[in-house]
Amino acid sequence: MQLEAVMAVANSESVLLKDFKIPTYILVSEAKVEKVPEEPKCPVIVFINSKSGGQLGGDLLVTFRNLLNEEQVFDLGEEAPDKVLRRIYVNLEKLKNSGDELAVKIQKNLRLIVAGGDGTAGWLLGVVSDLKLSHSPPIATVPLGTGNNLPFSFGWGKKNPGTDDNSVKLFLGEVMKAKEMKIDSWHIIMRMKTPKEGSCDPIAPLELPHSLHAFHRCSEADELNVEWMLKFHMLFILSESCILKNLKTS
Repeated sequence: MQLEAVMAVANSESVLLKDFKIPTYILVSEAKVEKVPEEPKCPVIVFINSKSGGQLGGDLLVTFRNLLNEEQVFDLGEEAPDKVLRRIYVNLEKLKNSGDELAVKIQKNLRLIVAGGDGTAGWLLGVVSDLKLSHSPPIATVPLGTGNNLPFSFGWGKKNPGTDDNSVKLFLGEVMKAKEMKIDSWHIIMRMKTPKEGSCDPIAPLELPHSLHAFHRCSEADELNVEWMLKFHMLFILSESCILKNLKTS
């Protein structure tokens, strides 16, 4: 075995999974409250686009679920991140109000991991911004797309990652050490013709990218209004969100 491979295995073995695991009752409101002997130092919620990277997305999903609590690892093909985070934060607030100190600490130290392409990462950044949390959790990006420009810009590389246990443990170790960074934002407002009645989002038969979503119908007083128009908000990089920079490549 080459020296680099030996060092990687040694480093992965030094990563303690208990530092990242979140108890089920924090994530699922119906679950019974459990006593945790030691709070996780770097609690994470993981979002994976299982369709990204060919088979890699699905393999990565399996590995994360095997290493962590299955309830803290989500397949974006099955559930959207906004629904997941709203549900978890509602439960966190309920637990905090009941005096649960662990819930307070987990919310304070929580970090998010998103595995997918640039579009998937932008989707999660937009969701976190839309939630308008008092403390937005920083986001680490796993390069699982084609371009991977966003992960590359913040030190996570462009190459698709390994999906074995050691590779995931190494990544978790880097997430724990990563530095939080605020990022700039651009917003574009678009108008698009749509049916007179019904819900404005989603608009069949359009397949909108996740970073583009309708937020309300144009007002009749809007001077740029044309009959049956909707305003769309294009979210790029949101200043209300925080991203994690990998210090290993700094």
